[in-house]
Amino acid sequence: MIHIAKCDERVITIKKIFNQKTLFGFIFITMVLSNIFVSVRIFHAPTVAGPGELNVRVKGDYTLMLLECIFGTLALLLPSFIEKRFKIVIPSGVIVAYAVFLYCAIYLGEVRSFYYSVPYWDTILHTFSGAMLGALGLTLISFLNKTDRIPVYLSPLFVAIFTFCFAVALGVVWEIYEFTIDSLFLTNMQKYALENGTPLIGRAALVDTMKDLIVDCIGALAFSIFGYISLKSKKEWLQLLQ
Repeated sequence: MIHIAKCDERVITIKKIFNQKTLFGFIFITMVLSNIFVSVRIFHAPTVAGPGELNVRVKGDYTLMLLECIFGTLALLLPSFIEKRFKIVIPSGVIVAYAVFLYCAIYLGEVRSFYYSVPYWDTILHTFSGAMLGALGLTLISFLNKTDRIPVYLSPLFVAIFTFCFAVALGVVWEIYEFTIDSLFLTNMQKYALENGTPLIGRAALVDTMKDLIVDCIGALAFSIFGYISLKSKKEWLQLLQ
């Protein structure tokens, strides 16, 4: 019976690794092919759209796509680097959610124009990213809370507050990144202009950035509450996402 149980555990582990590797392989290949496609399209795209050409992508659009695809390709390797470099075990559920988020945000959002064609696509992803960053913060603080390097036990309330602040802080850093890229390469990551290039004015130009920060907070708050409840009830939240 013990031998059978061990075999079952090994089968489950193999299936989990296979599924995760298959998913990462698919997304990685998609990112690489997108890099090649966008690199070619940059040379053929016009600098500005002509009169009446509302849906024509210009060089700035493809520059943004290329930057995002390069970032996504490198970001896929980040969880593996963190686990090997800092000896932190990231739950497989968090890693899968992270990979799916990159695929939805970069390939579907930018390359396939879901940000413009699918209503509330950006809002949904930012809400999800707030929760995902919260999961990352909770993973880090839970790891530190169990190590002998920190002789102080951190209460569930403190962990929840840290989780929320960690996620919101990274959300702010992302908005700074978007603003910087838009300023340097004349892209439209912060959606301060319409798809046809028409710039928004005044409050309308701030709506996208503020909306992103608000839903980041909502997602982070939701996961912080989940983390607090799981820690308070003595349940290992990390095991829930394995």
